[in-house]
Amino acid sequence: VQLQASGGGMVQAGGSLRLSCQASGLTFGSYSMGWFRQAPGKEREFVAVITWSGVGTNYAGSVKGRFTISRDNAKNTLYLQMNSLKPEDTAVYYCAAATPGWHMVVDGRSYDYWGQGTLVTVSS
Repeated sequence: VQLQASGGGMVQAGGSLRLSCQASGLTFGSYSMGWFRQAPGKEREFVAVITWSGVGTNYAGSVKGRFTISRDNAKNTLYLQMNSLKPEDTAVYYCAAATPGWHMVVDGRSYDYWGQGTLVTVSS
């Protein structure tokens, strides 16, 4: 199984970025998928999750209204559209596939597969 995250970079506060996560080696459409992030010196935290069908989503309070998670099961790809970025959004962002049967989970321990991460830096 491989989850390849991309799309990170440096952006000014108020700007936007779109992260992608290309999945291979698993039946992508059967997994709920999530985005997590880890800022320097901090623990990993939940950002967003989407059910296998794409119908259900959930967000951390800190990103709700600014970030949108989506997926294209035909392309085996997960997305995270990030708008109105803030310096506190600076982190390495990871995509992850949840344990089959788990939905809308926010606990990283319920995820089986992780991508390598992509760095997002937001300058003030």
